[in-house]
Amino acid sequence: MNGVVIKSTGSWYDVRVGDGSVIACRLKGIFRLEESKDTNPVAVGDRVQIENDDIEGAWVIEKIEDRQNYIVRTSPKHKGARQVIASNIDQAVLICTLAMPRTSMGFIDRFLITAEAYHIPTTLVFNKKDLLGGKELVKQQGVMDLYKGIGYDVYTISAQEADDIASLKALLQNKTSLLAGHSGVGKSTLANALQPGLQLRTSEVSRLTGKGMHTTTFAEMYQLNFGGNIIDTPGVREFGISGFAPEEIGQYFVEIREVMPQCRFTNCLHENEPDCAVQHAVVEGRISEQRFTSYLGIMADVRSSFKRWE
Repeated sequence: MNGVVIKSTGSWYDVRVGDGSVIACRLKGIFRLEESKDTNPVAVGDRVQIENDDIEGAWVIEKIEDRQNYIVRTSPKHKGARQVIASNIDQAVLICTLAMPRTSMGFIDRFLITAEAYHIPTTLVFNKKDLLGGKELVKQQGVMDLYKGIGYDVYTISAQEADDIASLKALLQNKTSLLAGHSGVGKSTLANALQPGLQLRTSEVSRLTGKGMHTTTFAEMYQLNFGGNIIDTPGVREFGISGFAPEEIGQYFVEIREVMPQCRFTNCLHENEPDCAVQHAVVEGRISEQRFTSYLGIMADVRSSFKRWE
C-alpha cells in the first residue's frame, strides 16, 4: 500500500494512505543504515510503501520512494551528522520576525543557501507587523527590499489581519509547503489561522531572553481545506548548513553566482584573490555588504566543519 509520511517521532511514523486514513508504522530494520550520515532515514513528506507484518501484527515501512527533493540541516544533537527536515516539497516559507524573537540575516542566509542547494523555491514572510513601530517598520522594509532586490518573494503580514491570511493562503494553495523559522515567530499561530480547527499549541516569547519556546515537538504535515499541505516544523535557534565544500557556497548566493564568472580565477573564493569581480561588486554597491559578510561567515564555518563530511 502506498502512502505519504505525515509525522515522524523517531520510533513511529504516521502514514496517510490513498483513502485519507492514517496508519501508524514502524521502520523496517533494513533502513537503519549505520553508514548513513542522516539521523533520520525517513522524513515527513517521504512517499513510502507499507505492509502489514504478519509476525509482529504491525504495519511497517517496506520501501522509501526516491525523493524529488529534500532540505537538511546539521543535526543539533550529533556533530558530523545531518537531519532531513522534510522531503518532496514544492516550496519553503521562512517565517521571520524583526524582534521577539529577532531573526538575523545570518540565519536567513543559511536557510536560503540550503534551499538553493536542494532546488527548493523559498519565500520570506515577515510576521507580527502589527507589533512594530514606525522606525522598526522602516528597518524591516530595508531588509525586505534587500531580499526582493536579489529575486526573492517577500511578504509582511499579521496573523490578526484577514487580508494578510488571504494572501498567505494564495501563496500556499495546492502546494506542499514547509513552514520554517525560529521558535516564537508565529508558525503555529499562522497555521491555526490558515486552517481553523488545527488547534496547534502556541506560546509567548520569553521576556527574559527574547526567544521563543518550543511548542512543536515533531515535524508534521497538515492538509489544507483550500488545497495543499503545510509541514509545520519545530522552531530552530540555529540553522547549521551541512555537507558543503567551501568552493560551493558562492554558487548558492544568487547575486554572487551571477557575478563570479567574471572573476579572474575560475576557483576564486572571493576572499582576497586579485581581480575578484565579486569583491568589486561589493565595493560598487551591486552586492550588499551585509550579504557578503554573511558569505564570509558561512565560509569560515564551512571550513571548520568540512573535514567531518569528507
